[in-house]
Amino acid sequence: MDPDPATLSPAADPAAGATDADDPAARAADAVSAHCRSLIEAAGGACVAVKPQLACFERLGAHGRRALGEVVEAARSAGLLVVADGKRGDVPTTAAAYAQSLVGRVETPWGRVPGLGADAITVNPLLGGDSLDPLVSAAAESGAGVFTLVRTSNPGAADLQDRLVDGTPVHELLAGLVAERAPALAGAGGLTGMGAVVGATAPEHLGRMRELLPNAIFLIPGVGAQGGRPGDLGPAIAAGRPASILVAAARAIAGAEDPAAAAEELRAGLWDLGA
Repeated sequence: MDPDPATLSPAADPAAGATDADDPAARAADAVSAHCRSLIEAAGGACVAVKPQLACFERLGAHGRRALGEVVEAARSAGLLVVADGKRGDVPTTAAAYAQSLVGRVETPWGRVPGLGADAITVNPLLGGDSLDPLVSAAAESGAGVFTLVRTSNPGAADLQDRLVDGTPVHELLAGLVAERAPALAGAGGLTGMGAVVGATAPEHLGRMRELLPNAIFLIPGVGAQGGRPGDLGPAIAAGRPASILVAAARAIAGAEDPAAAAEELRAGLWDLGA
């Protein structure tokens, strides 16, 4: 879910829900909330999670955060997991604050303040292992998952992620950071919630990523509008474990004339891969 309020029809704007009908941020946030909730209602039955792109809500300020909360509540009511896509990463002290805001809580002299309550988050590992550890620790405490950028789907990913360092691609080094922390989020089913973001637009890397991360769940963006094809994702699936991949499709579903049919078609194709 990466809603752009500039593209939403005023007809979709439930102005009565705004705290101030004359406030553009409030009106835009209402429209974003309504748009996302309508997608959940239409396509949620064919999905297991929603992945709100945090920047798309945060750019609307406090009203955007309100809209995000409404979308999270709608997802939970529909029985869906929530992957908070913010790609956070910073020095350990700041990383701990990010963890509190997304999967944890903060204790204050006035009482406990809960965070977003996401089921999983996306994180940027380029500051190194110590930037990941507070996020992983918070996820372990709350029962959440962590998806670490390893080999992303954007065209510029090759600029750095495919560069060699002493003969090893950077994306393999990043996979190593994930593997080191996999036991911290190990689940009873044999998979670990210490996952990796691996793009569908470079399927030649999927098999090697699975070799390096045999028990990790892969969050796979890039299917649909970016050119990734569901039929190329077979090497990403851990043997006998179709739940080892979580395929993210934004425009392919949200931009479809019939979002429910688009989601169902993708779901069916993915289950065929794991059969």
